[in-house]
This record gives sequence, C-alpha cells and structure tokens, in this order.
Amino acid sequence: MKAARLFSGLLITGPRRAGKTTLLQKLFPKAEYHLLEDPDVIDRVRSDPRSFLDGLKTPVILDEMQNVPELFNYVRTRMDAHPARKGRWLMTGSQEAPLMKGISESMAGRIGIFQLLPFSTHESKKVSFLKGGFPEVIAHPSARELYFRSYVQTYLERDVRSITAIRDLATFRRFLSILASRSGTILNRAELASSLGVSIPTISEWLGVLEITSQVMIIPPFYENFGKRLIKSPKVYFMDAGLLCHLLGINSEKALGQSVFLGPVFESFVASEIVKSQLNAGHRKEIYYFRDQQGLEIDFLVPRGSGRLLLLEAKASRTLNPQMGENLDRLSRNAGKYKLEKAVVHLNLKGRDGALAALRPGVSAIPVNQISRWLAG
Repeated sequence: MKAARLFSGLLITGPRRAGKTTLLQKLFPKAEYHLLEDPDVIDRVRSDPRSFLDGLKTPVILDEMQNVPELFNYVRTRMDAHPARKGRWLMTGSQEAPLMKGISESMAGRIGIFQLLPFSTHESKKVSFLKGGFPEVIAHPSARELYFRSYVQTYLERDVRSITAIRDLATFRRFLSILASRSGTILNRAELASSLGVSIPTISEWLGVLEITSQVMIIPPFYENFGKRLIKSPKVYFMDAGLLCHLLGINSEKALGQSVFLGPVFESFVASEIVKSQLNAGHRKEIYYFRDQQGLEIDFLVPRGSGRLLLLEAKASRTLNPQMGENLDRLSRNAGKYKLEKAVVHLNLKGRDGALAALRPGVSAIPVNQISRWLAG
C-alpha cells in the first residue's frame, strides 16, 4: 500500500494463476475491474484506446496488460495529466519481458513494479513439494492433477502462442517434460536440441518463453572465481515444485519419496523459496550457484548486502551428518572479502516441524519448511 501512495499506478507481474488479481482486488475493493483477455475486448481496446480509457472510473484494475501493451502510452498520458492522483491505475501481467519493455519506454518513474510468485512456506504451511504453491492447488489439493493438466494446456494455448509462433505444440509439450527431467542441472542447449530434433536457437527461444512467463528460472554461476577455474554455464530450475512433479509424472508423496527426482525437486523447491523471500521483501532476484572444474559445487550462493554472502546446500535427507557441510567449508577458505553465512537445508525430521541446529562449526542446519522464514529474519 505504501507504493500506491507514491506512484500513479502499480504493476504486478508473475505466472498465470499466482494470485495477482485476487491480491489487487483485496487491497483495492472499490476499484473497477477489466479483464483484457477476451478477443472482443482486445479488439475494442486496440481500435479505440482513448474511448476505452475515457469510459473507466479510477481506481481501476486492468488485468493481463501484456495482451495490449500499446495501452501503456495512453495510460501514461492520463497519469501525466493528474500527477497528484496516486494509486489509480492498477495493472497485472503474466509475461514479464514484454511488459518491462513497454514500461521502460513509457512508464519509467510513474508506476511501482512488483513480481508475485505462488505462495512460499512462510505464507502458507500447506505449501509442499507435491502441491507447490499455486493458491488454487493449496485450496483444493484433491484436484491437483486436474489443475496442473488444465494449467499446462491453458499455458500452451494462451501464453506460448501469444509470445512466439510455435507451430508444433506437441514438440513444445515434450520439451517441457524433458526440461523437467533436467531441472537442477547445468543447462545444455545442444543436448536438449538433439533430444527433440530442433535447433539450438529454437531451444533458446523456448527457454526464453518459459523464463518471461515465470515458469522457470535460469541461475547463473557466481561471478567471483575464488581462485578457481569455474564452470560458466547456467543451471535451470522450475519455479513451482508442484508443476515440476506433474511434468515428471509424480502424483503422490510416496512416489516422490521413491523417485530418482526427489533431489532435483527438493533443490528446485529451495531455489524457489530463496527467490520468493527476496521478491516478497521488495528486493531483486539475486541467486547463483558455484562449480569449479575440479568438482567442488555449492548449490546456491545468495548475496545478503554489506559484503555478506550466504552459501547454501540443499540435501533431500532427514538424516544429518557433518559431512554435508564439507563443501561449504572448502569454498569458504577462499572467501576473501566476503563475510559468509553457511547452511544446509534438509528435509524436516519426522514428527517435528523442524528447528534450527548446528551441523558443524559455522554451518547451520535449516529444515526446509523454515528456509523462507529464516531468510526473512
């Protein structure tokens, strides 16, 4: 609400069905609401944007603005005509990059921009690996499979086709499944292209589509070399563990516990919790990994400001041992200027919500359901 008092408008981006519209309607219950998604509405807006805006009474929520990004220019004119009126234009969008382009060209300094992801464990205790954090799955867990099946279909038909001219949706669907099986690994575009029989530029384009619609995150290697020769390729993670489990065909807690993908799903979940904690605190996304050519690897490195650097390992285990923190200590010997915090994130101990503990000197043990709260503290 603070931003609504500072800016003429607000924009909330994030994946489809993350709760953007619900959040705005709860914060601004008296605002008009207009969904910019039906073809006839889009045609009307594009054919006569001035008349469309003249018929609105602010404050107004304009939902799915990525469908008519040209409307930003006309909204800007109205903002500039009444600069003292704050928080009157409330907008959402499911495609971050196209929206950011429109904003950088026409709305700089006029609107507050936020990214909303599905729920974190800090926001709901019902968030889990299998369900993920989408509000509708949290509210109706028994409909999980139906929800994700419909979500993927809707995503393919709406978001993907609106961004790029993908002719073979069946191949793109296979790409989603193959990429899910590579979540948490170093990104190899050539291997993905070979598996699908498409070109490397096509794989790069499809990855771009997933990234700008907040379905995946590409995590780069840490830019400091710590005196070592580094692996320079990024890693890829799915943003929602529930969607990842669906794409992997995992449909029960038992199946997940027995799956070879438990580790990657757990890593993806931890990566998502880190990013959610940053965005929810109003910070930019800043997360890296480390791997050198001698095989030393740290799952996540997170800058914490004031020269502090958080080193995190994600271990999908309820059995803790000091060896889990060995790589953290090995890398810390070359930390140089950084003040390090080191932690191992693990599965909750059975029958306990989990409590923070010391794994070895200088290394904390964090139960996964506490990671978001711990990062926010």
